[in-house]
Amino acid sequence: MPAHRIGFFGLQALVFTLVSAAFTAIYLTQPVLPVIRQEFGVDEKRASLTVSAVILGIALSNLPFGRLSDRTRIKPLIAVGGAVVAVFGLFVALTHDIALLVAFRFVQGLFIPALTTCLAAYLARSLPADRLSVVMGSYVAATVVGGLMGRLIGGFIHPPLNWRYAFVSVSALVAAATLAALRWLPREASERPEPDQGVGFLCLLARPDLLRIYAVAFCAFFVFSGLFNYLPFYLSGPPFGFSTNFVTFMYLAYLIGVVVAPLSGRVSNRLGSGATLCVGAAVFAAALVATRIPSAWAVGAGLCGVCAGFFTVHAAAVGALNRRLSSSRGRANALYILFYYLGGSAGITLSGFAYQRCGWAGVVGLGLMLLALIAGAGIAEVRGRARCA
Repeated sequence: MPAHRIGFFGLQALVFTLVSAAFTAIYLTQPVLPVIRQEFGVDEKRASLTVSAVILGIALSNLPFGRLSDRTRIKPLIAVGGAVVAVFGLFVALTHDIALLVAFRFVQGLFIPALTTCLAAYLARSLPADRLSVVMGSYVAATVVGGLMGRLIGGFIHPPLNWRYAFVSVSALVAAATLAALRWLPREASERPEPDQGVGFLCLLARPDLLRIYAVAFCAFFVFSGLFNYLPFYLSGPPFGFSTNFVTFMYLAYLIGVVVAPLSGRVSNRLGSGATLCVGAAVFAAALVATRIPSAWAVGAGLCGVCAGFFTVHAAAVGALNRRLSSSRGRANALYILFYYLGGSAGITLSGFAYQRCGWAGVVGLGLMLLALIAGAGIAEVRGRARCA
């Protein structure tokens, strides 16, 4: 169907709906991890696999789907991805075996890039540059809103003890968004895209300046994922004893990203990516320490600061990556996403060991060590810019 038949705002709405639905599926179990721990009789680390398995699946399949989207039509990939994510969400709702639950979540993660990475490739192929930048704004906003909605649906909209119904609701949402995309997304401009003549993945990884940015992506999402994944255990235990609904309410701090991400881009243009990375890491670290104060207000303010620092770092790193590339941007960004989600999966896993040994202090301490690495990368960026000046 031609683009003008749905209109430009209709296209933005389709993109927003599909991407937010996909991201909603990722974090459904996060606010109800204490409930899952009790229901299945497992420890915090095992319960957290219901989140980290999805993130690991995304990390592993992102590059293959990125390459596949360069070689074939996108809509069939979206159709398969939407069907698998929706059906396996229903499988999760029906299972009473924690191993099967984790396996089903891993499969969901493997196919989420068919709805996100492939859609981004579709947009880049089908839209002129001026419209692409606007629609990609809807794409980024959808990732933030989807992440928040997954947490709200899982722990607030549906009663926590009825967390299985959340998977049924989100499966229906993913299925509806996929069908809408297949029906109304404009026809692809090129059935057979021209092969990319840029450098390959190994050549990109051999560049120290790019590897430094990938390390920032890994570290930032490592700390962010570990923090928010063990937040429900921290706030539901002493000295807080908060309900699941109240803990879920704390995730509203995530909305800071909607405002901070675009502002960080402007700050990075003015100060440089290195200085912005240092500022973001400092804010992130101070906010992380603030969450140790035994006060709901202090934790809430700390979470807002954590989100502000994280999205500042994330926006600065993405901007720095794309500014220094003249070709192979698709491959370079796919690698960024790979390191990003590998960091998230590792952060949840290793923060679990830290939480079991040292409680919340262990999660905070581990996070501070990774944030020091981000600050070091920012300093290296500042020095590199000074040498080029």
